[in-house]
Amino acid sequence: MDALTRQTVPSRAQARLRRWAMVFLCALAIAAIVGALLFVPAEPPPTSKRDPLEGQPIPVLTAVAATSDVPIYQDGLGTVQAFYTVTMKAMVDGPLVAVNFQEGQDVRKGDVLAQIDPRTYQAALDNATAKKAQDQAQLANARLDLARYQKLVANNYTPAQQADTARAQVAQFEALVQQDQAQIDTARTQLSYTTIVSPIDGRTGMRQVDPGNIIHAVDPTGIVVLTQLQPISVVFTLPQQTLPEVAQAMAQGKPEVLALAQDATGGPARLLDTGTLTVLDNQVDPTTGTIKLKAVFPNTRHRLWPGGFVTVRLRTETVRDAVVVPQAAIQRGPRGPYVFVVTAGATAQRRPVSIAYEDRQGTVIASGLRGGETVVTDGASRLSDGTKVSPATAVPDTDPAGEPITAPGTGRPGR
Repeated sequence: MDALTRQTVPSRAQARLRRWAMVFLCALAIAAIVGALLFVPAEPPPTSKRDPLEGQPIPVLTAVAATSDVPIYQDGLGTVQAFYTVTMKAMVDGPLVAVNFQEGQDVRKGDVLAQIDPRTYQAALDNATAKKAQDQAQLANARLDLARYQKLVANNYTPAQQADTARAQVAQFEALVQQDQAQIDTARTQLSYTTIVSPIDGRTGMRQVDPGNIIHAVDPTGIVVLTQLQPISVVFTLPQQTLPEVAQAMAQGKPEVLALAQDATGGPARLLDTGTLTVLDNQVDPTTGTIKLKAVFPNTRHRLWPGGFVTVRLRTETVRDAVVVPQAAIQRGPRGPYVFVVTAGATAQRRPVSIAYEDRQGTVIASGLRGGETVVTDGASRLSDGTKVSPATAVPDTDPAGEPITAPGTGRPGR
């Protein structure tokens, strides 16, 4: 029992000593922290720097809201089609002895394109002509016999039956002569088919058959395909919602249609040709909800080619004395579109507007802006209502070719 008591007393003393050591270390750490906070000098607050541009006018580019007549266009995608397409096929059988055109050659109506060996058909025509001459001779003799019998019957020298038989013989030979003439017409027509002529003014394509081949009327491929390129057609579609505007435009005449080249780079589209709308289809396609239209273009410079795709812009109306600003002047916000108007005191005034129509050429303002007012076209992101500005006039984009700068698919009614 005494040995156990002697072992317990030192253990308790050691535990007390460890606790006091830990307390002392904690107090020492707290004192170090407090001393650091009290005696380490605080970093001086940064000196505020004043923006040297503060209070200076903000440079912006401006443009004047113009008043002009603005055409309203409906945009669509169209396919170029030849005004006429003719596949030249043989209508009779025989050897092809001559081809009188070059591939890609422009031909006129009536030009001889190819020649089939005509000898067999010429012989058939000669045979029919000879047969007619033979029957005509017999007809002439029958008519003389009829005249004799009629005189004899009048004098009671022969029975009337002889005259009736002669009259029937004349009618029979007359029918034979008419049949011979029909045979001649058929043979002459077959002979004419051996000379293949162009039925239209157009351009030849690739030659499908070479001279020396035997061709037949039942051959699936023709000799050549002709296409008329002047004028030329473009078939395109528009949403059925545009039907009232299109119908009204057609009621007032033939609306103007622009054909534009599709630019894969997204740059300005090039005007290919200007034509007129000629056909509005008589029904709406129920599967796509679109209407089909056809426009005709003169295509004097051969810029339109059958099978190609073009962007089509149909002019449906013209807004008179409209207020127009560049598209860059329109800003969008939670409350709708707005512009910054430069006042007489060179300050920016935020002005909400409503848009009637917009495309690459400009934006038509329905309300909120008057013609002649100056609007900001560049630098509006740095402005607020009442900001001082230093305006400079923007230089408008021009097309070096002198043609309208128009982008496909940009014309749309404003919301």
